[in-house]
Amino acid sequence: MPKPSWGDAEREAAGVLVRLALAEDLDAAGDLTTAAVVPANAQGQARFIARRAGVIAGLPLVQMVFAEVEPRLDLSVAVDDGSSVAAGTVLAHVAGPLPGLLTAERTALNFLQRLSGVASLTRRYVDAVAGLPCQILDTRKTTPGWRRLEKYAVRCGGGSNHRVGLFDAVMIKDNHLAALGGSPSALRAAVAATRAAYGQRVPIEVEVDTFPLLEAALAAEPDIILLDNMDVGMLRAAVERRRDAAPQIRLEASGGITLDNVRAVAETGVDCISIGALTHSAPALDIALDFES
Repeated sequence: MPKPSWGDAEREAAGVLVRLALAEDLDAAGDLTTAAVVPANAQGQARFIARRAGVIAGLPLVQMVFAEVEPRLDLSVAVDDGSSVAAGTVLAHVAGPLPGLLTAERTALNFLQRLSGVASLTRRYVDAVAGLPCQILDTRKTTPGWRRLEKYAVRCGGGSNHRVGLFDAVMIKDNHLAALGGSPSALRAAVAATRAAYGQRVPIEVEVDTFPLLEAALAAEPDIILLDNMDVGMLRAAVERRRDAAPQIRLEASGGITLDNVRAVAETGVDCISIGALTHSAPALDIALDFES
């Protein structure tokens, strides 16, 4: 898989979170334990080690945490973000002033464990649909403030990103339609209004959960139709109807997707599957920082 991109947007989001995380850990008094028991001039070294197999994401944040706490700490990474590792794999070495290393330890691990957990769960879904022309997408169901980083972790796991936020794509959801009356004609009017407002500058997606709404959406010709909480039989029928009526429209399945059924959903012929669990329910990957004598 290609190396995931880490750019200005991710770096800016990470900087905000790193400073916030350190502020809540240290407050005004700093690291009371380390200040009391560790000599200020002590030096040390340690290794980040994966205790369980998984996919790594978040090493740039580890570097940012150390740089913020103690610029003299030297981090040497042994793997790249996006790498699949076995239990026991050494991910990075760090050496330098021991007080700074101890102070930064937990914050660095929090970022690395959380994002590696997202990447690892994403990879399991990506592997489950291997060989099929279907993308695994994330959603906006992210930890507030962490969205850019969690979406980066999804890319590390081999998944693709849905829209970043409300600002970069139109998605006409069930509640939008309910506010407009919920009828097929309301859906067509909503798509027409967004086309009039934005033209082709932003993609337009419409969420449907019934076949009458699907027919209205196909006639309105958005870029993507989200098939919400449809079973495999309904999804297959929707794919066939799309093929006949508007083959240029992409179909996205969502709702009730698990590792047990994701391949069956992909086999219906939908173009992509969006899964909120990638970011809202991923368990942290077990990673430790082991100090060396």
